[in-house]
Amino acid sequence: MQVKNFSRQSWRSILKWGDPNYFNPPKKRLVEYMKENLGVTDEDISSPHLPGLDKVKADKKPGLDEKTLKAIKDMVGEENVDISDYERVRHSVGYTYIDIVKLRLEDIKSLVDCVVYPRDENDVVKILDFCNKNKIAVIPFGGRSGVSRGLEPMKGGISLDLTRHMNKVIGVNEVNMSATVQPGIFGPDYEEYLNNYKTPYSPTGYTCGHFPQSFEYSTVGGWVVTRGAGSLSTGYGKIEDMVLGLRFATPKGMIVIKDYPRAATGPDLRHIIIGSEGALGVLTEVTLKIWRFRPSNRVMFSFLFKDWDNTVTCMREIMQGEFGVPHMFRISDAEETSIAFMVEGITNTPIDKILEKRGYVDGKRCLMLAATEGDRDRGKLIKKKAKALAKKHGAISLGSIAVKGWYKHRYADPYLREDLMDMKVMTDTLETSCTWDNIMNVWSGMREVVKARPNSISMIHASHAYENGANLYVIFISRIKPGDEVDDYLEFQSAIIDAIIKNGGSLSHHHGVGKMLAPWYEDYVGKTSMELLRAIKEQLDPNNIMNPGGTLALDFKGKKGKPLPVK
Repeated sequence: MQVKNFSRQSWRSILKWGDPNYFNPPKKRLVEYMKENLGVTDEDISSPHLPGLDKVKADKKPGLDEKTLKAIKDMVGEENVDISDYERVRHSVGYTYIDIVKLRLEDIKSLVDCVVYPRDENDVVKILDFCNKNKIAVIPFGGRSGVSRGLEPMKGGISLDLTRHMNKVIGVNEVNMSATVQPGIFGPDYEEYLNNYKTPYSPTGYTCGHFPQSFEYSTVGGWVVTRGAGSLSTGYGKIEDMVLGLRFATPKGMIVIKDYPRAATGPDLRHIIIGSEGALGVLTEVTLKIWRFRPSNRVMFSFLFKDWDNTVTCMREIMQGEFGVPHMFRISDAEETSIAFMVEGITNTPIDKILEKRGYVDGKRCLMLAATEGDRDRGKLIKKKAKALAKKHGAISLGSIAVKGWYKHRYADPYLREDLMDMKVMTDTLETSCTWDNIMNVWSGMREVVKARPNSISMIHASHAYENGANLYVIFISRIKPGDEVDDYLEFQSAIIDAIIKNGGSLSHHHGVGKMLAPWYEDYVGKTSMELLRAIKEQLDPNNIMNPGGTLALDFKGKKGKPLPVK
């Protein structure tokens, strides 16, 4: 039974992803598959597990006294300070799986003391100065879409929500092909502004080029400070490839980096701020690359391979072919491909039987999807070259239908999670990056851990490719253990993280570190590198007010290789 009716002040309203009025229930074929492979029962389907329907009530009152609250209200206006239970809870969680479990249990103990909505950069500077003097924690807040325990307020304090006022495009410079924006603007608002910025130079407008799965409910500032990646990053680049200049407020003062195309003036300070996850200061403005928006020029193509090895090799050869690369480029391993075919109703059809006879066997065959943007002639060349390489590796062309479907539904998958969790189905993701010569080791290492758990599904794809390697993104699905929702999950997740590290994958490709991966971070970067990062933290944030409690392991006090305790 799908849960659609719930109060807008309920725990459910916070754990629900995205549009409160949009639902994406699992298709009947997927439900039947989960019954067969995960042991989901009719009772699981009819009786939602921990639906979180009660009205939100905070476990504790705000920890700031009236004098402190008055001082904050005097700085930003009383209407821009909120100490309600609902907003304090909502601003204390992201969309990490553990956050969702805690919301379902209606038990959030780590809470911010108040929510502050700064009106401009001056407000941000004043708040940081005040909080630094009074040693009050500050956690910058955007779209709340993070999945790395980044918003968890280990020491209470202020949630600095940049989305109410600091959400505007400051300007577009089409001579430099750049846009300057405030950090609290959401992806769709930014993209719509650019699409409608039509001039003789670009009659169809511009595009930001950055489309993470969270696009509809994440902010530009969040993209930058988590070092994120969009689904078209193979062509446009990750966010760190797009940032040209920025303004960044710290407890010690402002950092201003101008938008030079390149400079040889010592280390690139942008990269101290990009990926800093709110632990050093607050992004107040950023200048980014933009591109001409030409959707009619999109060239789409897809292939089906007989096995994973040939799929990976073909992706590598396309990336190293020196004829250009697709903007959207993804490959799915055999299990992900099998489930995709099943959900779309292809399995066991006459078409499927023909594919099987030709050697494209269910459980072995793998999908490749690709699309180019920008110049159409260039796109046609890339498609032609890619098709020749795919044919060399035994693939057949599937045309553009699958790619069109991907574009149409690319933001819908996150809506599945609440329905699956209602059925006592655990579903989450981890991601990494690795070099081509090691990608099979990392893939098999992750998969081995997931499949070792009874009643589990492991779907792995690569969706961000480079000349020297690619990311790997694992979707792991299993059964929730009622009564042991937190510890059971953390044990399972930790084993996958250990496998990634053991097999030489990066700790993260684009989700970030947060407090979730902090226990593994120092060993990952090394002692000297960790000392350098902590020295930067000490210089910019001497009183440790910025997102304290383990973010980026800068003040990590827990046990290495073991998840931080969940409060």
